[in-house]
Amino acid sequence: MIRYAVVGLGWISRQAFLPAVLPSGNSVVTALVSGTIEKAKTIAAEYGIERVVSYADYDELVSCDLIDAVYIAVPNSLHAAFAIKALEQGKHVMVEKPIATSLVDAQAMIAVAQRCDALLMTSYRLHHDVGTVEALQSIRSGAIGEPRFFGATFTFQSDADNHRLKPEHWGGPLQDIGIYCINAARHVFSAEPVEVLAVRCRNENDPRFLEVSDSIAVTLRFPGQRLAQFFCSFAAYPSDTYQVVGTEGVLNMQPGFRFERPMAMTIEHSTGSKRTDFAHYDHFAGQIAYFSNCIANGTRPVDDGEEGLADLRVLLAIERSASNGVPVSLEPQVYRHGPDTFSVRMIEPVPHV
Repeated sequence: MIRYAVVGLGWISRQAFLPAVLPSGNSVVTALVSGTIEKAKTIAAEYGIERVVSYADYDELVSCDLIDAVYIAVPNSLHAAFAIKALEQGKHVMVEKPIATSLVDAQAMIAVAQRCDALLMTSYRLHHDVGTVEALQSIRSGAIGEPRFFGATFTFQSDADNHRLKPEHWGGPLQDIGIYCINAARHVFSAEPVEVLAVRCRNENDPRFLEVSDSIAVTLRFPGQRLAQFFCSFAAYPSDTYQVVGTEGVLNMQPGFRFERPMAMTIEHSTGSKRTDFAHYDHFAGQIAYFSNCIANGTRPVDDGEEGLADLRVLLAIERSASNGVPVSLEPQVYRHGPDTFSVRMIEPVPHV
């Protein structure tokens, strides 16, 4: 069993990660790290977790033998600091998206992981989901011809107390949900974007958005004159879907990114259409099982630090474009690889409160 510490006990840790550890079959949580000790003790009692520590005692925890790995789910601005401290002690790290808030920090995380012989994984749960990988396999096999356009919409109404509304944590819809659209587009085209153009807006009468934009619309240009566009918002009715238009057909996926319900894929072309309804699997259990297997075997994960860095480059370029209103070119990057069948883990979800 790979032993984890969970760092940060917000919604994603409590409602998605912790309930998924036992179903993974090869992992266990032995420590919680939180700024609210009493809350952490209640959660620890619920899951039978051995130790609870404050953020102030994190250094001591990662230097002891109680854990093998950490799952980091603190605000974006804190990802690098917590990750580097664990990696320096030889602990493996799974960090939530985006990997960091600057290229310097992300590159430092990657360098420390290499130097200390520890694994660094960016938490791209969809890389281990059968629906997502089947969609990519269909595109790669030519089911819609050559993919020419990727379009996505990912929106919901954000709670007012969400830390993703704070600029000091690099909050906003782009970083939180736009990153899913960027990651999907990169793998749909098996390429890295070369230019971005973005427009964002903010409802000044909505008290939730006094400091960050509520919505953003983005266009990405890929080599071969292929385009991707997405709209993401913290202030719109929930929508979660993407479409890939090819020279010979169209692929639609809904939901495209969330994990609460199963995905359905429809492929349309000149000879008709086919719908595939995927079984509902626990995305978090899948990624935990996969990462723990990587740790046990000493295998670098497909969604490693370099994968997080690739998306971060695009995020930062989009931010620049949205700030000055003009297209921003990206230095050409070599596309490495994407998720494939070997990274899929199909684990049925366990009901939880």
